[in-house]
Amino acid sequence: MSRVGKKTIPIPDNTKVSYKDRTITVQGEKGRLARTIHPSVELKIEERGVTIVPLTQNRSTYAFQGLTRSLISNMITGVSRGFERVLEINGIGYRAEVSGKTIMLNLGYSHPIHVEIPEGISVTVEKNNMMKLSGIDKEQLGRMAASIRQLRPPEPYKGKGIKYAEERIQRKAGKAGAK
Repeated sequence: MSRVGKKTIPIPDNTKVSYKDRTITVQGEKGRLARTIHPSVELKIEERGVTIVPLTQNRSTYAFQGLTRSLISNMITGVSRGFERVLEINGIGYRAEVSGKTIMLNLGYSHPIHVEIPEGISVTVEKNNMMKLSGIDKEQLGRMAASIRQLRPPEPYKGKGIKYAEERIQRKAGKAGAK
């Protein structure tokens, strides 16, 4: 049995949850999200919470029960509070700039890199080297942050590159001087 999947997801006061034709729709003060539910689980929406019930009793169904519970919980959190990821840009001459729906990144290449900002995500840049990405869809936000980080991942010798704010880079010692 999935321990995560058994828990009831509480619904905040200002959030509305509806379920029709295997699609759950969550609407809150920050926006609206919809997702199709896997056929091996069923939802029970009560007054104060959502419960995920497996339709059969096997290992994979319990896995889908836990996955579905996490996805719906993230949807409810997203429309009520939202999510945020912070990226740090380290390196001499490395900087970011937002103009309209694109981010211009100077990352030590011979040309600037332009990244389109998808619908539903907002980006702010502070001090040219701190990017805050925020949105209501945790999956989309994480994918966007990962694609930006992948443009210049942090290297272990000088620490140059793009990293998450909470990420810690294991540093390596450089060459020992020749004597």
